[in-house]
Amino acid sequence: MVTRREFLTQSANGFGAVALSAMMAQGSDKYHFPPKAKSVIFLYMDGGPSQVDTFDPKPLLNKNHGKNPAELFEVAPTQFNNNGTIMASPWTFDKYGQSGLEISSLFPNIARHADKLAVIRSMTSKFPEHTSANYFLHTGHGLQGRPSMGAWVTYGLGSECEDLPGYIVLNGGLIPPGGLDCFGNGFLPATYQGSVLRPSGNSLANVRPLEPTQELQKHKLELLRQLDRQTLERFGHNDAIESAIANYELAFKMQTAVPQLCDLSMETAQTQSMYGIDHEFGPMKIFARECLMARRLVERGVRFIQLTCPSVGHDRWDQHANLKAGHEQNAKAVDQPIAALLEDLKQRGLLDTTLIIWAGEFGRTPFAQGADGRDHNPFGFSIWMAGGGVKGGTVYGATDEFGYKAVEKKVEMHDLHATMLYCLGLDHTRSTFRFSGRDMRLTDVHGKVLFDILA
Repeated sequence: MVTRREFLTQSANGFGAVALSAMMAQGSDKYHFPPKAKSVIFLYMDGGPSQVDTFDPKPLLNKNHGKNPAELFEVAPTQFNNNGTIMASPWTFDKYGQSGLEISSLFPNIARHADKLAVIRSMTSKFPEHTSANYFLHTGHGLQGRPSMGAWVTYGLGSECEDLPGYIVLNGGLIPPGGLDCFGNGFLPATYQGSVLRPSGNSLANVRPLEPTQELQKHKLELLRQLDRQTLERFGHNDAIESAIANYELAFKMQTAVPQLCDLSMETAQTQSMYGIDHEFGPMKIFARECLMARRLVERGVRFIQLTCPSVGHDRWDQHANLKAGHEQNAKAVDQPIAALLEDLKQRGLLDTTLIIWAGEFGRTPFAQGADGRDHNPFGFSIWMAGGGVKGGTVYGATDEFGYKAVEKKVEMHDLHATMLYCLGLDHTRSTFRFSGRDMRLTDVHGKVLFDILA
């Protein structure tokens, strides 16, 4: 007996399953409830920004600067177990907006948008080491091989863009520890993996046709279709072949779409300057291009966009030494572009339907490593969200008086993922994929939606 899927697979020139997947992704029944956001922009802060130096002010650090932390609270082992004295933040905090949200002087531009932000100060991770913590942040699991959150989102919702992948990573120069598996599809079909683009230069290898004429290229594609059709007719459903077919078709469209996306000369000089593309600081120029391209991707209907940090010569946000110089350089690279992205999306009426997430894989200790550094801290750190479905000007949770461990409304990574899916109209407990005899999901058997930060 031939199943319905096998019939579709083996009919319509071998493209039945691909067409079926597209129809299912675009159907009106893809949402579990009305969505608050259509797209996600994930601002990934590689290395772990220090919460007590960015969005979680702790005056007691100043009062106890230089003291032995073991005399004040219980100290857990750290990545390098090199615990120095209590270290005050080198930066000041002020209140901004009508909400009075406290933000570090590291972010004078983002601070102007305080009333758009929902800061979670009680975020936690299960892993104190970059690679496992990155897998946990990106996939909800501490080991490689699981689908990334971008893959889950596009699997559940598809994409509103026909000429570009539904999940795009704009890589400013630093692939996270853990590598491309952070953007992978895992056990989901290969069409849902992240596509990595560079924000400048030749954004994608071979994006321009190598054939001298379009007619010759079409003949080559037709030959591939025939070969793939014959294989599917002989062997039936095969994810690798079906994904390859879909990728061939998409790649052909991308040869026009990608150069248009990356041509920022179409933007006004005022817009480019607002983002910082004309700035003399190289890393800011790179991240400015990423942020502006992210807005353009949202306009084109791309579902999930991740931005990685540019290299600033201070090892990402991972300052085990040179905290002041490193955090200042990293903040300088991203502050103006992120503020411009928030402003631009708002002006164009896109912020209400775009969920922005700013997060690293963990935070930093409130005591020094060496003379001027902070070690990894998974016990309590800060992230923020803005845009689609988020109640701006809010603070959720709290760390202790030294900013070391979450003590109020502790948030796990699964809660972040559940909340993100909720904003997109998906119930995380029902967004599943059958694999290895079990219904898998991004949040595993955990996760709760943080309704207190939602509008």
